[in-house]
Amino acid sequence: MKHFSDDWIKEWCNKNGWTDLFVERRDYWAFPPHGVIPLPIPKETLIEIKAEKGFSPQEKIWLGSAIIITLTAILLTYFLNCPMPLVFAFAFCSIVVGHFEVE
Repeated sequence: MKHFSDDWIKEWCNKNGWTDLFVERRDYWAFPPHGVIPLPIPKETLIEIKAEKGFSPQEKIWLGSAIIITLTAILLTYFLNCPMPLVFAFAFCSIVVGHFEVE
């Protein structure tokens, strides 16, 4: 799951003078001002961007699907008198919540 939109990172790089942004194994790298070696974007900066911007578009899709599956499971559990849809929804939501953790 992508926790950051590339546009958010590009905006920060343009504002702070970093150039040639690229992604390497889920880490964002760029050349700092007057630098000749690319460096990873600092984790503190990524946390600040995340706090300011909120959920990324991909996170919004996963969050919406978790809500829809949960509501559907509640209705199916009620009408079928069977707890298995709620078990499935719980398992799905636990996986989604686990992916929301930013490394």
